[in-house]
Amino acid sequence: MQRRRVYRTTVNELSALSDRDLSDLGVSRASIRRLALDAANAL
Repeated sequence: MQRRRVYRTTVNELSALSDRDLSDLGVSRASIRRLALDAANAL
C-alpha cells in the first residue's frame, strides 16, 4: 500500500507542475509515470 501511495503522490505532484517547472527539473511529462514508479520501487 505504501508503494502505491508514493506512486500516486509523485504522479500527482509532478503532474501539477507547469511544463517550465518540469523542464527546470529536467523532467518531461512523458517520464512522470516512470519516475513515480522508480520512486515507489525504491522503498
